[in-house]
Amino acid sequence: MRFNVMILLLGTSCICLALAQVSYDDCCLKYAKKMSGNAQKHAVKYRRQEPDGGCNIPAVVFTMRKGRVLCADPREKWVAALMTAIDKKEAKDYGNKHQRRHLRPRFHRG
Repeated sequence: MRFNVMILLLGTSCICLALAQVSYDDCCLKYAKKMSGNAQKHAVKYRRQEPDGGCNIPAVVFTMRKGRVLCADPREKWVAALMTAIDKKEAKDYGNKHQRRHLRPRFHRG
């Protein structure tokens, strides 16, 4: 009986510890001070990191074309400008893709 209780407590403890662990894989721990204009052209998307759970600082995480990520301070002007540029490009790409889908092919009758 004692052995069963010990196994149950040990198993419960392991489960609790596993659930309580925080993953730091996707958290920014520091900011890039700047990004060159040429590098900014390669940013394709971004996400916001809020300081909750395991992430200690607010950040904007930019993803580049080849998958590289760069963490930036959301209070910087260049960060806000780059986010706006990415949003505009996504809206333009969505509009072009949506418009192309509804165009009918035109045939020339001769």
